[in-house]
Amino acid sequence: MADIYHELLINAPRARVFQAIASPAGLNAWWTMEAEGTPEADNGYVLYFGPGYTWHAKVLQCKAPDHIEWEFTEADPDWTGTHLRMDLSAANSHTVVAFVHSGWSVPNRHYRISSFCWAMYLRLLKRYVEHGEVVPYAQRLDV
Repeated sequence: MADIYHELLINAPRARVFQAIASPAGLNAWWTMEAEGTPEADNGYVLYFGPGYTWHAKVLQCKAPDHIEWEFTEADPDWTGTHLRMDLSAANSHTVVAFVHSGWSVPNRHYRISSFCWAMYLRLLKRYVEHGEVVPYAQRLDV
């Protein structure tokens, strides 16, 4: 199995970061084209990324503003069954985001591309939370 790890510091309180990583409106600002779901254990999320890319995830764990973890139940074959978890901890007036996308069966080309893309998306998360910047969906991996 292979896992993707990232860690970043965001200059904002945990509650604001949690809203950005767990609410549909927050996810739409930096990752998804359109999301639906409620950040509560056992609830489902629908994550829409464009035609042919409607993915589903189940919330495995959620405790605001500490962490959220999903399991992808319907997605690209490489993503199905993987887990996405973000743990938030306070560091003075900042929030540390510990990110892990775990359970990849092999570190194949899609894994490597996804690891790079996650770094790009997490940068957009930081920009959104710190500055309110929302990059249009079609341009998110170009900035």
